[in-house]
Amino acid sequence: MSFATILTNKKILVTGGAGFIGSNLIEALLKSGNHAVCLDNFSTGKRENLAEFMNHPNFTLVEGDIRNSEDCLKACQGVDAILHQAAIGSVPRSIHNPFFSHDNNVSGFLRILDAARENGIRRVVYASSSSVYGDHPTLPKVEEQIGNQLSPYAVTKYADELYAGVYAKCYGMELIGLRYFNVFGKRQDPDSTYAAVIPKFVKALIQGESPVINGDGTHSRDFTFIDNVIQMNFRAAATQNSDALNTVYNVAVGDNANLNKLIEALKENLSQFLPAVSTIPVIHGPERPGDVRHSLASVEKAQRLLGYEPSIRFEQGLKIATDWYYQHLKQS
Repeated sequence: MSFATILTNKKILVTGGAGFIGSNLIEALLKSGNHAVCLDNFSTGKRENLAEFMNHPNFTLVEGDIRNSEDCLKACQGVDAILHQAAIGSVPRSIHNPFFSHDNNVSGFLRILDAARENGIRRVVYASSSSVYGDHPTLPKVEEQIGNQLSPYAVTKYADELYAGVYAKCYGMELIGLRYFNVFGKRQDPDSTYAAVIPKFVKALIQGESPVINGDGTHSRDFTFIDNVIQMNFRAAATQNSDALNTVYNVAVGDNANLNKLIEALKENLSQFLPAVSTIPVIHGPERPGDVRHSLASVEKAQRLLGYEPSIRFEQGLKIATDWYYQHLKQS
């Protein structure tokens, strides 16, 4: 993690720090000599994701809710910058319960922004999403060109970007949005009803079950390994380039793979442990409402303004993640 030295000796608040991305950020922050503060209510985050940090002298857990202003104010005390990851993810979950997604993703974000303002914290890096692009047909996705959002989840993330723009103008804050593209890696929950495809597929294959693909498998995604996400958060939190502030960036690799290719790669990786995996058939189900058919990012803006270079490509990241899941699920 050669980029780790760009952010050090800081006190950083990670909201949603018990989640998949948040806990990986906390691990990287501590390894880089920072003090990490975690704010989480454990509604979707897991205490086991924080277990290895609990006795670290530079780790602080604030158990609270981003929908509660007092909790946000408490977590922001003495903090240099915020990495805001707390959210209710998943397009299907937002379609099932749009109010819950809005309360967490929009109202909760607004409370974090205001707590930052009241505590004099200027730099907030927040998680947006590739779902903001909606039905815009152009590939690769370029930050300044978006279409109509296709789900309540996508609308909440776009609303966050709009609020960030307003807070930057009205209060002189330094806000950077990161549009994540299908992030994967260790600690991503395979058991949630709304689990992401990679951990969900891996678990099914390890258990000898057929993975279920929604649609014909030609849907493609810019699958992005967690280390690339950590790098972008670090660069966004540390940048002194005024041109890089108060805007949004794609967080991706700049390459895509379809779901059929993903399954084949997972089978190949797991076959070294479980030879029978190679013969497991795939089940194709109906397409999900709100899903974007193809996703591919341009990372030129992040390269130009933040010095970002994807450190781990899809195949390498998938191998690392598959090995981790096999060892983790074998022990559980």
